[in-house]
Amino acid sequence: MSFEKITRITFIFFLTILSFQIFGQTAYWQQKVHYEMDIDFDVKSHQFSGKQKLIYWNNSPDTLSKVFYHLYYNAFQPGSMMDIRSRTIKDPDPRVMDRIQNLEADEVGYQKIIELKQDGKSVKNEVQETILEVTLNKPLLPGGKTTFEMKFEAQIPVQIRRTGRNNKEGIAYSMTQWYPKLAEYDQDGWHSNPYIAREFHGVWGDFDVRISIDSSYTIGGTGYLQNPQEIGHGYEDKTKPVKRNKSSKLKWHFKAPMVHDFAWAADPDYQHDVLQVPSGPLLHFFYQTDTLAEYWEKMQPLAVKCFQIMNAKFGKYPYEQYSVIQGGDGGMEYPMATLITSHGSFGGLVSVTVHEAIHSWFQGVLATNESKYPWMDEGFTTFAQHYILDSIYVKKRNPQERSYASYFALVKANLQEPLTTHSDFYHLNAAYSTSSYSKGAVFLHQLRYIIGEDKFWEGMIRYFNEWKFKHPTPTDFKRVMEKVSGIELDWYLEQWIETTNTIDYGIKTVASDPSSTEITLEKIGEMPMPLDVNVYYKDGTQEVYYIPLQLMRGEKEKKNVGVERVVLEGWPWAYPLYTFKIPKKLNDILFIEVDSSQRMADIERANNVYPFPDSYKFKGERKR
Repeated sequence: MSFEKITRITFIFFLTILSFQIFGQTAYWQQKVHYEMDIDFDVKSHQFSGKQKLIYWNNSPDTLSKVFYHLYYNAFQPGSMMDIRSRTIKDPDPRVMDRIQNLEADEVGYQKIIELKQDGKSVKNEVQETILEVTLNKPLLPGGKTTFEMKFEAQIPVQIRRTGRNNKEGIAYSMTQWYPKLAEYDQDGWHSNPYIAREFHGVWGDFDVRISIDSSYTIGGTGYLQNPQEIGHGYEDKTKPVKRNKSSKLKWHFKAPMVHDFAWAADPDYQHDVLQVPSGPLLHFFYQTDTLAEYWEKMQPLAVKCFQIMNAKFGKYPYEQYSVIQGGDGGMEYPMATLITSHGSFGGLVSVTVHEAIHSWFQGVLATNESKYPWMDEGFTTFAQHYILDSIYVKKRNPQERSYASYFALVKANLQEPLTTHSDFYHLNAAYSTSSYSKGAVFLHQLRYIIGEDKFWEGMIRYFNEWKFKHPTPTDFKRVMEKVSGIELDWYLEQWIETTNTIDYGIKTVASDPSSTEITLEKIGEMPMPLDVNVYYKDGTQEVYYIPLQLMRGEKEKKNVGVERVVLEGWPWAYPLYTFKIPKKLNDILFIEVDSSQRMADIERANNVYPFPDSYKFKGERKR
């Protein structure tokens, strides 16, 4: 064999091995960052200067010629996209309305880039409102890393939405979206969306943050405080002396490992409580000691219960602490912390605390792209919130009832948009909210109906454990549930997520012969579903006739102990009718109902029952 031929074969073999390595390495990848920030804060001018060192690892298979930063504060200026969007959408957020347009020069927000270097050399950059576009001096190759050094100045806006100063509850500073934040680059490319008040997405990494602020202020937020003995705050060991700096400013030093954002709040009147979750994190609570102090004290043990239930049912919270902070503008989740309002009812305080704490699992740890898949965060969080509130208060009702009602109202109003809609591009705020929160919650509760109770909970734990710290997509979630249940679920995501098709099944006819009853069901809605047909007999017994979809290529496990279940042939979804027989006479049947559990989001339940006289009241328990 010639040398040239040997060389050619060797080269082909090398390319083959290399391609296997590349494909193996790029089956899943994500970028990484390390932030170091030093902030000098002026509480009189509501401004601060910052130095930021950012190390960026390119773990993608792509060569990058640009990077992008988010400059969220720039949205709080008259004429910004956020301002225009709020004044032109048909149903503006009442917290925003035209307030941005009316801000004075000393009330607006801004982030100004004073200097930016890449690996020690000045780098070309351009501010496009809330996005900073950086053209790299030298392309960043796959597997490479680069260091950016930035000096910036910022003014904190009057609080309008989520971030800002001097909000309606009197909190001095809610510091969220406050620093130049590198945009995410993933398998879909860059996510450099302008900010118009919707959701956030970030790169996983470590934060090392120092904040110099007036010594009268207490800070709570993301990360672990490194120097409590120096500043006299958050120091639990009373046997050691506090070496408090007596200057007019204190420098707070926080470190946060493996998070995708960093948020904090500061106020001179914060009360700081701590409470330990058994086998879980230490919970920190920051709130003003006004007439609501009693509510906060009563809420704290319920927050502990929330973490215990979440750990058991959805996966173990991986950090050692979590902070609940009065922030004065609704509620918004951030890694290791949330900022919430509290000038309302006790029930409202508990509900918002539970909701935002649960975000620590679905947004703080799993961190799906909230902008592209808000239903995977807000919807899953809403589902878990109602489940936990039902567990805490021991209410015997369908905990997801409100989500179903909201979804049905959206359908009735003909305002549905597919859940694949990017959160920024919904036509109405109401359509975004109901779709993301309510329809997203129904997605999970209905999945329990499709794959069965035990497999559902097994799948939720597995999903968390397999995809924490990895930005999962809808397909990643679906594949976990398919592996756990043995049921194909392509059809479910395609129909519920990618379309606005609705579910409507009805009992079309019931006919009797001397020894049996023939039932014909009708598929009226566009979306197919497996069916539980519950048959209640006059002698007090009942049966379930289970009709899987052929598309499922499997069936859910039986759950109801003591109830006979008959598994019928799968329903081919294109068939409008399905007929089967019950080996009992019609005279023996009290009534027949499709999906007595009401977990299937059937938009017209009146045709699900035969017969159901108005005078009849069902005395048994319907499993929700």
